[in-house]
Amino acid sequence: QVRLVESGGGSVQAGGSLRLSCEASGNTAGFNCVGWSRQAPGKERERVASIYRHGGTRDYADSVRGRFTISQDNAKNTVYLQMNSLEPEDTARYYCAAGTWSWTSMKCQGLRSWGQGTQVTVSS
Repeated sequence: QVRLVESGGGSVQAGGSLRLSCEASGNTAGFNCVGWSRQAPGKERERVASIYRHGGTRDYADSVRGRFTISQDNAKNTVYLQMNSLEPEDTARYYCAAGTWSWTSMKCQGLRSWGQGTQVTVSS
């Protein structure tokens, strides 16, 4: 079983940047992609970005494309989410999860083993 732990959240002003980390431990061979999602109070969880572990193919939500960058360091079993030009609308709790890459949808699917999340707050 894989365990994922997020870190790096915080409070920033609009236009600022944060880098989130998602570190995996345990059975890291049991998944081939990692996805980031976020959930704001009163809203449904929203996919943000995902990355295929063996080659680095990426997927982004339209709302973050061009501002957020997902990357990975496989030697450290860690996936990063660099968030630039942050907006108040990006305020949410951010979660990472392990999954199985779909070459049909070009997304990380079957997300499981969710972490506890890290809070991002962007003030105007």
